[in-house]
Amino acid sequence: MWENGEKGKGKRSVSSCGLCLWLLPASLLSTAMGQVPTNPVQRRVQELVRFTQQLQRVHPNVLAKALSRGIVHQDKDLVVINKPYGLPVHGGPGVQLCISDVLPILAKMLRGHKAEPLHLCHRLDKETTGVMVLAWEKEMAHQVQELFRTRQVVKKYWAIAVRVPVPSAGVVDIPIVEKEVQGPQQHYKMTLSPGYRMDNGKMVRARTSRSAHVAVTQYQVLSSTLSSALLELQPITGIKHQLRVHLSFGLDCPILGDHKYSDWNKLAPQKLSVGTLKKLGLKQAKARHIPLHLHARQLVLPALGSRKEELNLVCKPPRYFLCSLRRLDLQMPSQDQSGDDEAGRLRAQ
Repeated sequence: MWENGEKGKGKRSVSSCGLCLWLLPASLLSTAMGQVPTNPVQRRVQELVRFTQQLQRVHPNVLAKALSRGIVHQDKDLVVINKPYGLPVHGGPGVQLCISDVLPILAKMLRGHKAEPLHLCHRLDKETTGVMVLAWEKEMAHQVQELFRTRQVVKKYWAIAVRVPVPSAGVVDIPIVEKEVQGPQQHYKMTLSPGYRMDNGKMVRARTSRSAHVAVTQYQVLSSTLSSALLELQPITGIKHQLRVHLSFGLDCPILGDHKYSDWNKLAPQKLSVGTLKKLGLKQAKARHIPLHLHARQLVLPALGSRKEELNLVCKPPRYFLCSLRRLDLQMPSQDQSGDDEAGRLRAQ
């Protein structure tokens, strides 16, 4: 069913799963229409689009309903959601829909029409998925925000990297600073600001930038092949784009789908090896469709308010993440049976 015009005009359709999908370009419509393209690369592109774009331009009510179905934890103080890919937390220039826009709607769905809006307790980047904490009362939100600010919250992320870090576990302790990238595409990026540098074979102290921030990331390889790895990342600090910068520029292991930090000098689709592209079922020309594979897997909140025990919050990765694990021959940790079951369903499909 097409609304308000022809099917290439940017209106919307209703998918079989009940979500309102805004129309994609004509070359990407066949999946939404139930048609399977014969070209395997195009089929993979449409699969990625389906997994990552179905909630980005829907009606706020549809997004709120989807968030309510994915609630990880709910009590009298908090609501914990599994944030979808591609949705910013806050509004801004060019933002059509964001998480904060739908918090009043979500609150009414959970507590009735007289419910006050939920409050954000922290933020995740637009391209990051996973555990996100909301609070019913502003005072509780401030208390949780203070826990994040004082580094009392344990945060663990999963990421798929396109190379394997050496050693397989360790700590990256390198300050981060924002710098302007010169060239045809002038833009700003976060980058490393190390305290030492090599000069004619000798290590000398570098002149540190006043705007550099202390940044510390603990990492561990959970599964690996010759060319890719599933990593568990624990940011000790909370600097903008810290995990992406430490992996790409510190460990030379960019996150799969990180089209911003895979190359310092330019903004361009991530360059992947022939072997990785083959496993993913893509060509380099279509690499721009690969989403960032960074998932906020777990948060551990200390006892707060009337709750006397710590709260362990875990979110399973999105379907595109599980699909990439399977295609890259990376194994889920044995305790994550739900993710294994999901991967099995994807394999069957």
